[in-house]
Amino acid sequence: MAQVKLHDKIFRPFISSSEIASQIKKVALKLNEDFYGEPVLFVGVLNGAFRFVADLMNDIDLECEVSFVKLASYSGTQSHEKVSKLIGFNESLEGRNIVVVEDIVDTGNTLVKIMEELNGLNPKQVKIATLLYKPDAYKKDIPVDYVGIEIPNDFIVGYGLDYDGLGRNLNDIYKIVD
Repeated sequence: MAQVKLHDKIFRPFISSSEIASQIKKVALKLNEDFYGEPVLFVGVLNGAFRFVADLMNDIDLECEVSFVKLASYSGTQSHEKVSKLIGFNESLEGRNIVVVEDIVDTGNTLVKIMEELNGLNPKQVKIATLLYKPDAYKKDIPVDYVGIEIPNDFIVGYGLDYDGLGRNLNDIYKIVD
């Protein structure tokens, strides 16, 4: 893995695609165990989680559906308090097991927005699964139930995560070079 340049920033290799795949399998196995015999609606948070959702589904052995919501909270390398809803829930969630699938949980602002909306839709239960988790940045009270990889509070790209639209296609994850 070599460094990559996206717009005006340089990023160095951080997490390999093989490590990502290994951690996704672990998350899937735990979900399969916890929801055995129960139908589940997986709700991916676009745009970043599209790759994680797709690869996670390869290892999910449950009766399930997949849907997506689209929220935006980043501009450049900064997360903002204001989260914009671009695409919302399209199906009935009442009485259903919901697993919200995030690419990364850092500030938790996106989770707060999703949970505010979900609370009024009467699901049976809501669990949160994320590929990447920044415990030093997360200051909310919503439990994150399934974590692939804990990482420091650095700006990263690749495997669905972007810097102003670029880098989502990278198979590995890269960390910004200061």
